Amino acid sequence: MEIIQSLLKEMEQEAQTTRKMLSIIPEDKFNWQPHPKSMSVIRLATHIAELPGWVSMVLDTEELDFATAPYDPKVITSVKELLAYFEETLAAGKARLEKAQLPELDEQWILRNGEDIYSRSTKAEFIRISYSQIVHHRAQLGVDLRLLDVKIPGSYGPSADEQFEVLEKA
Repeated sequence: MEIIQSLLKEMEQEAQTTRKMLSIIPEDKFNWQPHPKSMSVIRLATHIAELPGWVSMVLDTEELDFATAPYDPKVITSVKELLAYFEETLAAGKARLEKAQLPELDEQWILRNGEDIYSRSTKAEFIRISYSQIVHHRAQLGVDLRLLDVKIPGSYGPSADEQFEVLEKA
């Protein structure tokens, strides 16, 4: 399978699970955080929602330098806004990836903070890193929601909550 088609397929598969996770966040817990060094639930969820847009950024730039482009997250005030933002970044990332040419994916891309280089990879590799970031932060969100007693949906199969519901009904 061509790499672009494979990346598009993976993007859509991960989007299904991400939608489920973002949709169950209790709005009254948006500002909760498990630890002072942790992101609040809404900041973490907003970051998850923006990550599909990184596909476009990677394909259209040579690098992201946090020293010259400080992080300025979108302000989200409801789950409805959060899901709409996710769909917006997903559509943009998907549309740009559909237009990508194979040689673009082999170009170098750098993630840095001034002189400190965090990652130097091909654009294809960094798109995969972006997908991994979605999964990583979605798992963090799952832990946060579990601590808030929110039932967690399955990602790649049933969650413990879904398994116990089946057992309780039997």
